[in-house]
Amino acid sequence: MSDFLKMIDNIDAEVYASLKQALELGKWANGTLLNQEQKELTMMAIIAWEQKNLPEEERTGYMGGKQCASQSKKQAEIDTSLFTPAAGTVH
Repeated sequence: MSDFLKMIDNIDAEVYASLKQALELGKWANGTLLNQEQKELTMMAIIAWEQKNLPEEERTGYMGGKQCASQSKKQAEIDTSLFTPAAGTVH
């Protein structure tokens, strides 16, 4: 897990945009399809990067509302429990 978190620290906005586009399209920039494990890891990287670098209202899955508004101004710690492998996955 610590290697994953170190990798997140090294992602810049350009790499983030590339990962997000690959996930949205289901394929890498060269046209190669993402397999299921790549989709899962890419989504985890996107969520972790957004948690560290974007305000809450700009993150993937933001639903709005005032219940979390007071917390959106401080930088959130990455909750590593979100990245535990799902049952039956390769990683």
